[in-house]
Parts: sequence; structure tokens; C-alpha cells
Amino acid sequence: MPALRLFGRKWLAASDDLVFPCVFEICFRIVWLGLISCVTSTYWNVTEECGEDAVPVRIYLVGTIVLISVNILLLVILVNRSAQGSITEVHKRRLVAPLLVIKILLILPETGLNVLGTMWAFCGTFESIVLFNWVVFALIIFGLAIVFDPLGSAKYKNGRDTNDNGPTESAIHRKVSKLWFRRFRWAFCCLRRDEFGHEAFTQVASLLSALFRGTDLVPSDIVAGCVLLRVRQKRETREMRRIRMLNDDGPRYSTDITRVFATSPAWMTIKNARHFLRFALAAYGWPMVCYLNCCTGPYRLIPKMTCCACFRRKPQIIIDDNCCLCHLAGVRYTSRLRSEDVLHASFKNHVFELPFCIMADHSTKSIVIAIRGSLSMRDVFTDLVANAERFDAPGMPPDSSAHRGMVAGVDCMLKRLREGNILERICATYPEYTLVLTGHSLGAGVSILLAAKLRSRFPDLRVYAFATPAGLLSREAARCTESFAFTIGVGDDFVMRLGVDSIENLRTSVIETIRACKLPKWRIMLNGFGYALFGVPSRDLETTWHDVTEITKKAAQSPLLSGERPIQTVATAEGGLLSSEISLRRFAKTRLYTGGRILHIVRRKKTELEKKSNSGGPTYEMRWATAEDFTELKVMPRMLLDHLPDNVFKTLTTILEDQKTHNGSVLSLQEI
Repeated sequence: MPALRLFGRKWLAASDDLVFPCVFEICFRIVWLGLISCVTSTYWNVTEECGEDAVPVRIYLVGTIVLISVNILLLVILVNRSAQGSITEVHKRRLVAPLLVIKILLILPETGLNVLGTMWAFCGTFESIVLFNWVVFALIIFGLAIVFDPLGSAKYKNGRDTNDNGPTESAIHRKVSKLWFRRFRWAFCCLRRDEFGHEAFTQVASLLSALFRGTDLVPSDIVAGCVLLRVRQKRETREMRRIRMLNDDGPRYSTDITRVFATSPAWMTIKNARHFLRFALAAYGWPMVCYLNCCTGPYRLIPKMTCCACFRRKPQIIIDDNCCLCHLAGVRYTSRLRSEDVLHASFKNHVFELPFCIMADHSTKSIVIAIRGSLSMRDVFTDLVANAERFDAPGMPPDSSAHRGMVAGVDCMLKRLREGNILERICATYPEYTLVLTGHSLGAGVSILLAAKLRSRFPDLRVYAFATPAGLLSREAARCTESFAFTIGVGDDFVMRLGVDSIENLRTSVIETIRACKLPKWRIMLNGFGYALFGVPSRDLETTWHDVTEITKKAAQSPLLSGERPIQTVATAEGGLLSSEISLRRFAKTRLYTGGRILHIVRRKKTELEKKSNSGGPTYEMRWATAEDFTELKVMPRMLLDHLPDNVFKTLTTILEDQKTHNGSVLSLQEI
């Protein structure tokens, strides 16, 4: 950091990114030097048999040894210079650029020697050496291609946003958006045939362009910033916990289910949530069965499959399943329902079009609509079309906004349901049954929005949503969903905190945290990966700050911002520190929140007495949370694991079992 500038252009690497690559190349070239030295000493006299070509062969061998030695010496100097100073102390690494130019220019004589060696082929004796040299040359070219920045030309270097209409109106933004669009069209060519594929590519390209526009960050800076941010957030959490204990203040979690649900509607229970989560899992089809049963998944599906269904008359209720109806088999296995209880299932998956199932649950007298969460790249693009769009539904505030991709998903699903009056026919068959919608992640968000659309026709409907994304609804609209939607979030689930606004706040926090750190990047990465992979204590990282209290006071001095006017930080209602200048050019003009009444479940920390006696106690504790509690995206070890649907199911199961065990209840698990 900032991005390295060579040959009049910017590259996707910084002057402090060369430590580990150069160390790797040093080791590689030392081995290479030893091998070619052995070959030279062994076959030096044999080269005389090449006749007139003996001199060029010897020139090649000696020249290769000399070039390798020079490269090793240059690499050692590069490692030393690149390791100097913190991420923002660029002046201490001012010699890296000229040294790297010399290193790159040495490719020319190496190429010449490789060509020379290839032409003579050394009487068939040294072909392996020539091949080895070409492999090394190819690796160097590949490395240069990786760090090549298509927009790194000097003509973009001083580009600034002079348009006051926001970040999506500047010339540089349009160029970056077009670049991302071309990448998507090439990498995800199969999505181009989708009806909304072009629109999704355009929207996601615009989002990615806006996120880090105006900064001089390279990919390694973001990784190092996330490592530092994790350490900083851990320390801040520890301090906040200590202050709350002293003041007897802060969120109060409880292990007593009866106490927590004392004021909630009768249908909002852990037992019901666990029951309907099974249907949300079933919507994932056969992949979920194989994921939960890695070795025996196919064996478990076989009894539920219909062999060679493509040669039989398929049921009209099943759309876009494969030949053996494997998805339907997965739905039946996970939901534990009979085949006739699956009333309708659509496994068609396109951009903005999600698979879903409609099932009859006779045990609770419910018609269950289970909507699948993210499982394919099409779903990922639906997730990433995350800007706010007007959302109209009966009973919602007039100026409500919602996640654009999910709104489009709801429109596609409503169109599908209207085609054959599916819901009307099913409800006529089961008039005494209650309509229940459920889903996980993307499916949870779509379930809440779909319920808002259907509520005027089905006023008693209910929603059980799990790991609902944060950027779903505007605040007043989210409050309206609390009466019919029950949202459950576990631990540090990152999706419940993931929205355009929280990502932009994370970007600002990363920049501020990097600026406040005094460690060189190579030590940050080494300590960070040691901490993440092997549990190495993070004490080295925790003592690296210049002065955390000044993280935001000197943000305007940070070289991480390129071409930006001085930044002033202000405190927001959520207690975060945001740049007013960055706020003015935010991608999202409307902040979106998660929907439903939110139950947050966290793992309980054992008391000292429990640790000493090695005794148990309730594993989890919970509380009713607000949407504002999930506006900050935190870098946590379990941020991904806590989002997985099987982990949510295990958590709810453990809570019920603990409540039964530790309360000494005589009720069975099914009666809790």
C-alpha cells in the first residue's frame, strides 16, 4: 500500500507484498542453482562432444549460473527492502520499485539464454534444464499477469469524481463497471442466457466498482486489514463486556426459554422454529442430503428416487427436476413427508428465480412454502443485486424499500403461483390449514417479502425465517413484519449483518485500522494465519497500534485514499465512525435492515465454577434483539459456520435438549 507503480501504470500489488513471493523464489532458485551447478561440473567435459556447439553450450551453463546468482542477490535485497516499515510507511520502501524494475529487466537475458538452449538442445543431454528454465519463465509471466491492473494506466491516475450525482455517475466508475461486466460475461457465460442475467451483471458490476473506488487498496491490504480488524474488534468486545459487567448494563441474554418467550405470540417457539427449519432444509433438495451425509447420502436417497422418471409420466406438480427426481427425493427425505404431501415443487433456478416447494404438514395443520437459500452462482447474483428498490405491499408504509434482487425473486414466484392458481387450489383442498412460509438465508428474505405480499389474502400466515440477510427492508417496513415473521440468528452469522451499508462501513474501518497499525504487512499476515489456522496467540497483533484513540482523528492523512478530499469523521447513531465524504458518495442511499422479530442465540460462556468442576450447564443463551443490533459487519472466526443451516438446526436441537435436562423437566423433547 499504496499500489505499486511501475512503467507508468498502477499494479494490483504494493511495495510490501514482495516478502513471501521473494522468499519462495529464493528457495526455488537456490535449489535450481545447486542442481545446475552439479550438472555443469558433471557434464562440463561432455560438452566437448558437441563439436562446434561446445562454446555456446558452456556460455549457456555459465550464463545461467551467473543470472541465477544475480537474481538470488537481488531477491535478498528486495525482501529486506519490502519488509521495512508499516503498511502506510511507503517512504521506507522507496527502493523497491527500482529494484523490481531491474528484476523484471533480467527476464530479457534469461529469455535469450532459454532460446539459445532450446536451439542447440545440447546433443540431447540438457533438455530437462531448458524445460525447467521455460517453466520458471512462465511462472514469472503468470505472476505479472495476476497483479496486472487493467485500469492502472497513468491516464486514470489522477481521475477524480467531479460529478455530484453520486458514485455511480463518475467516468472512472463507468469504466470500472464495464470491466467487471466483461469479466462476468466471460466467467459466467452460462448465466447470459437467463432473462435477467444482463441486468444482474450490470447491477453487481456497479456495486463492486463503487465499494473501493477512490481508495488505493490492493487485495493484500484488504486481507491484512481484516486480520487487524478482527483483533481490534475482539479487544473492543472484551472491553465492552468488562464495562457492562461493571455497570450492570448491556444486552441481557437468558437460558430460560419460558422467560424469553413470556411476551411473544404462542406460535413463536423454539419447538416450532426447529420443526419448520426442517422444511427449509428440505428445499435444498438432494445437495443438502449429500452434505449432511457425506458418505451415505446417495444410499439414503435411492429409496426415495423414481428410477428412469424421464420415461414415465411425470407428476404435474414437479417442475425442472432431473431424470430420477433426485431433488424431490431429497425433499421427501429431509422433510419426512410422504410423496403425496409434496403439493407443488419448482426446482427451476435462474437469476431472480428461486426453487421452492409447497408441502402439507398434517402434524401442525399447515401449508408450508419452503424457499431455497443460496446454492448456485445464480443465487449469488440475486444476493448481490443489493441496492434498494421501492417495495409496495398491503399494510406497508408508502415509501418502503427492499432488497432489489429479492423483490425480483418475489415477483417471479408470485407469477409462478398465479399461473395455475396454485395457492387457491391448495387452500381450497385444506381450508382449515394455516399458511406458513419458511426459508434460510436468501430464502428467508424472500419468504418475508412474499408474506408481506400475501398477507392481505392470508391474514393468519406466519413466517419462520433463519439467518435473514441484513439488507432486506427499510426500517419502518421491517417493523411491520415483526407481527408475522419470526427470525432466528445464531452467534456471529455474517449474513445477518451483511448489507451494502455494512460493507461500506467495513471498508472505512479497514482503512482506519490499517493506518493505525505499526507492524509491517508480512508480520500481520504471518501472525494472522498462525492465529486463524493453528491457534497461535494474537498478542503480537494486539500490541501493534500507534494509538487506537486516534484511529479516526488523522484519517485524512492516510495514503490509503487516492485523490480524495480530506476526510472528517463523525459519530453515527450506531456508534460507528464514518467518513462524511465517503457517506456522501455511498452506493446505497437507503439503509436496509433485517426483517421479523429477531431472536439472537449465542453460545454461553461457562462460569469459573463450571470450568473447575468440569460440569455442564445450558450451552446457549438468547434474547430478543432489534434490527439495529445487526448493522455492523464483524470479522469473527465462526461468522460463516454460524450461518450454515445445519448448524442452526443443531443449535435449536441443543437448546431444547438442554432445557429438558437442566430444568429437570419430565416432558419429552417433543413436548417442550
